[in-house]
Amino acid sequence: MPRLRQAVAQKVADRLFAVESAIDLALTRAAELNAAMPQARAEARLPAMIGQTALDRAAEAFTSLVEARRRIVATHASLDEARLQIGLKEVASGDTVPKVPVPGFTEGAASEAPVAQLRAVA
Repeated sequence: MPRLRQAVAQKVADRLFAVESAIDLALTRAAELNAAMPQARAEARLPAMIGQTALDRAAEAFTSLVEARRRIVATHASLDEARLQIGLKEVASGDTVPKVPVPGFTEGAASEAPVAQLRAVA
C-alpha cells in the first residue's frame, strides 16, 4: 500500500509542478506584454489614451494570473498536509533550495523502504 500511495502521490506532484511552471511562464509572458504595450505606444508616438483599455485588460489578466499562482501555492501546501496525513515521507525536489521544514514532522527510520525522488517538470 505505501508504494501504491507513493506512486499515486508522484503522479499528482508531477501535475502540480507542471501547473506551477505553466503559471510562472504565463506570468512572465503577461509581464512582457504589459511592458511592451506602453513602449509600443511611445515608439509609435501615439497619445497616452490610445490603447489604455487594452493595457487595463492586460493588467487585469496579469492580476488574475497572480491570484492563480497564489491559489496553486496554497494547493501545494494543502497537498503537503495530505501527504503527511497518509504517512508519506518528504522527498527532495526542485532547485537547490530545501523545502521549509514542517513543524512536528520528523523523518522515518533509515530501515524504511526507499522512496522515489520527485523530479522538476519544465
